[in-house]
Amino acid sequence: MTSIDLNADLGEGFGRWRLTDDEGLLSVVTSANVACGFHAGDAVTMRRVCTLAAERGVRIGAQVSYRDLAGFGRRAMNVPPAELAAEVAYQIGALEVFARAAGARVAYVKPHGALYNRVVHDEEQAGAVVEGVRLADVTLPVLGLPGSRFLKLAERAGLPVVTEAFADRAYTDEGTLVPRGQDGAVITDTDEVVERSVGLARDGAVTSLTGERVLVRARSLCLHGDTPGAVELARKVRGELESSGVRVEAFV
Repeated sequence: MTSIDLNADLGEGFGRWRLTDDEGLLSVVTSANVACGFHAGDAVTMRRVCTLAAERGVRIGAQVSYRDLAGFGRRAMNVPPAELAAEVAYQIGALEVFARAAGARVAYVKPHGALYNRVVHDEEQAGAVVEGVRLADVTLPVLGLPGSRFLKLAERAGLPVVTEAFADRAYTDEGTLVPRGQDGAVITDTDEVVERSVGLARDGAVTSLTGERVLVRARSLCLHGDTPGAVELARKVRGELESSGVRVEAFV
């Protein structure tokens, strides 16, 4: 039977401000990408999400990013490699404290936003993220875009790699994500997102923005937690996957 992991970005708030319905999403997904304080999140939020995830048996992942609270980690930044590596390790370490306190552990690492897109092609920044993960734990799996420099360098460094796809994001003909500033980059139609989810899980393919069939072999499927109606969408995606014969389970 075909199987796939469902991951979502959680803990994306700080102080009195909350963006994601963490409790609702944790009843659906199998892996939680927890913001580690650089693009969103704070100590209280990280601890709360780790506790909820551990109670539900959901894998805890460190969602690392550029230090950019004001821009939600979606602004391009140039960070020296040594500094970026240290900051990636710092974020993982902070989340690990709360994961262990909840009786779990950080099970994987996923870059966020501008950093995620940057390491698809940028050798230097990708290498810095890999170094940061290895500083924290040389056994940690990393999530990333199939064919990215990040996953290639991670594999070369001995880190387990997990390919990821996005049902609610448009793809280019080359299999990369259409930039968010471009029309059609984010897919908001529920039925279309559900249909694309099943296609990605069963066929390893998706239709690009120009109408081309693009192969995207992925072990994990991301659903954005900051999408309006994210919990209901996630439930529909999981329900349709399972009714289509796809087993939904964590990759680790």
